[in-house]
Amino acid sequence: MPPVIHSVRDSSAVGRFPTVTLPFVEDVEADKEEPAENDVNEESACRRWLRKACPCCYKRPGGDDDDAAETVVTGVDDPDKEEGANGEKPTAEEGNLNELLLNVRSIDLMKSKTGENLVEHHTNLYQSDKFVIRRGQSFQMWITLSRPFDPHTDKLHLELKTGPLPALSNGTHVIVPVVEDLEDGRWEAAVVKRDDRRLKLSVNSPPTAVIGRYQLTVETSCANGQATSRHDPADDIYMLFNPWCEGDSVFLDSEEKRQEFVLNDVGRIYYGTQLQIGDRTWDYGQFNNGILAACLFVLDRSQTPNSGWGDPVNVTRIISAMINSPDDLGVLEGNWSGDYSRGTSPTVWSGSVEILQQYYESRGTPVRYGQCWVFAGVFTTVLRCLGIPARTVTNFSSAHDTDVSLTTDIYLDEEMEPIEYLNADSIWNFHVWTDCWMSRPDLPSGNGGWQTVDATPQETSQGMFRCGPASLSAIRNGQVYLKHDCAFVFAEVNSDKIYWQKNKDGTFSQFCSEKNTVGLSISTKAVGSDEREDITHLYKHPEGSEEERIAVETACSYGSKAAAYSSPTAEDVSLEVIMEGDGPRMGEDAELTIRLRNVSSEPRTVTLHSQLAVMYYTGVHKDTVKKDKVDEEILPNEVNDLTWELKYDMYKNQLIDHSALMLTLSARVRETQQVLATQFSFRLRTPDLVIKPVGRAVVGQKMKVEISFTNPLPLVLKAVIFHLEGTGLLPGKKIHYGDIGGHASVSFVEDFVPTLPGPRKLLASLDCRQLTQVHGVSDIAVEDKSSVAS
Repeated sequence: MPPVIHSVRDSSAVGRFPTVTLPFVEDVEADKEEPAENDVNEESACRRWLRKACPCCYKRPGGDDDDAAETVVTGVDDPDKEEGANGEKPTAEEGNLNELLLNVRSIDLMKSKTGENLVEHHTNLYQSDKFVIRRGQSFQMWITLSRPFDPHTDKLHLELKTGPLPALSNGTHVIVPVVEDLEDGRWEAAVVKRDDRRLKLSVNSPPTAVIGRYQLTVETSCANGQATSRHDPADDIYMLFNPWCEGDSVFLDSEEKRQEFVLNDVGRIYYGTQLQIGDRTWDYGQFNNGILAACLFVLDRSQTPNSGWGDPVNVTRIISAMINSPDDLGVLEGNWSGDYSRGTSPTVWSGSVEILQQYYESRGTPVRYGQCWVFAGVFTTVLRCLGIPARTVTNFSSAHDTDVSLTTDIYLDEEMEPIEYLNADSIWNFHVWTDCWMSRPDLPSGNGGWQTVDATPQETSQGMFRCGPASLSAIRNGQVYLKHDCAFVFAEVNSDKIYWQKNKDGTFSQFCSEKNTVGLSISTKAVGSDEREDITHLYKHPEGSEEERIAVETACSYGSKAAAYSSPTAEDVSLEVIMEGDGPRMGEDAELTIRLRNVSSEPRTVTLHSQLAVMYYTGVHKDTVKKDKVDEEILPNEVNDLTWELKYDMYKNQLIDHSALMLTLSARVRETQQVLATQFSFRLRTPDLVIKPVGRAVVGQKMKVEISFTNPLPLVLKAVIFHLEGTGLLPGKKIHYGDIGGHASVSFVEDFVPTLPGPRKLLASLDCRQLTQVHGVSDIAVEDKSSVAS
């Protein structure tokens, strides 16, 4: 690879100017001693000074640019002595030194569409010669060196830089060390194969890495100096989000859904009215040549710090603003006038590719024109291209709330005629946006999963035309106080339509409301087929149900017209969940206590709704396990404790890693209309591994430990693996135990030889598909061999 020449000016440098420092006095003196009569192009003193001070800026009159084919060489101080510099030949001594340095001849990122890198990273569909990978997953690469690598004397690491101002402190400048054994969740590389002068590296990246385009260089060092490869754009690494990686915030646990929401490049968008639903095919084209570059260009145009590009919440919010043109000259200019003579009619577009290519080729001139389905189609393309699962969604009878009332308000005068200047709220026949999938660690548990994002410029959010990501779970439950823009989306799908009449004194009175006219037949393309799927139930409870009314009233209590709903006449009932001891155990029936307290002097009747959901530890909702509804009467100044029970048979096939569950409770007091709600997260506790040392622990002497475990489940644990490790006791070790029967107890003995004295900890864990989060620890005091002998 071609080099960039740097000079290392220290006492150990080799060459004619080993001690050059500002103001380069010694260089000037040395130049005076050189005979000038043999120099055809005699240099001035200024040019000689520039040549020594900054060889990268210096160009010899009549000479060619430095075209050397090696890596950066540090340790040889005079750049004129390098091979190929200004056409001069190195001396024999300097040539030998160059041969002793460890230089990088070439880098092979193994970009074949059928090779393990792109296939395993699910990026082989991108129609380009770029090296596109996903974060949180290892990739392979070959490095060819100038000589065989000696691990005893040679060192090597990779450097990756992204953005205009790469910095180690914020993850945009990454140093990737070469280690013996790779560990997940960090930047590391390991040598997995040696072939003469070639090294094959396996490189890990963390699942939180910044996405985007990284420049790759390799730095080597040996006893004779350091060398850094010149950056070659062909070796740039394009890092994407990874829905296949459990540690990534956008992880999606269904391969069928990943195929649909990440890899499918054609979809359907719905339009029309609820009773006359039409559909059109849309070419997302996220893998087309040049689209990835265009998507990264959109992020670049936002002028947001690259350090924030590792967070999908932030990235989707940036893209939401950049797809429309107000504020930031984004991708599409909206037009609803009917006059499209200065551009393309929105109905003409049938895909995102031409739009994104036009924006990229014009270097950021907004494309004319778009309407909601065009904004949404392009948004879905960009998200899928960057690795964020996304789907295009149509909401029929979609409300546009302009005054943060969370109601759709119609104002009439005394004669029941509309007052046009007050009727700013509207209901669209249909509106199209995008849902994306991610965890939401910035929100209370349970709000991960599908999030609504919208690029159509309707209302500003924090000063810019953007919307989302708004959690569907929060929208469904009326938690409009959660970020981002849950209130606006809630109004779109579940606001009541309220009619106000003007009174003679100029005030307005509510005289009528419609509760089921907004947010109908919310539709998206079904997974794995071209059929329409109705997903209204994900956005709101069944229309008119007690849960739906509670959600509406909860939401509107935070709006600008909270008085539109009658306030409770009293708030004298409280609701809480109580868990005994350490909580339910895996494999057993789970019990919690729901406590209702009435502090009034009158009886109260409470209608209580409960719903239990299985959760990922990231807060993403997986599935609903159980739903209940009960009416409970509470006597004056009484406390009612209700036993809530979950049978093992109901959850045994539903649990995932960490066995996390969430109980959501909502209630209404019949006499006062008071609304109550709470959520309670808990997990099913797993048993510990019992580790018992046998005999004394002495450095250098074999000892034993007995490891015991009882299966808490009535089913067989298949292919159980135990992991053992402990610093100073034994390195990481896997024991393939096999199957363990239902409710069976097992124990085994393991031998090892302690290597370090003092207090040590032996750690053990169990791994199998049916049961996770089983581990144990034992404190072991290791005696020094010399103290035992004395």
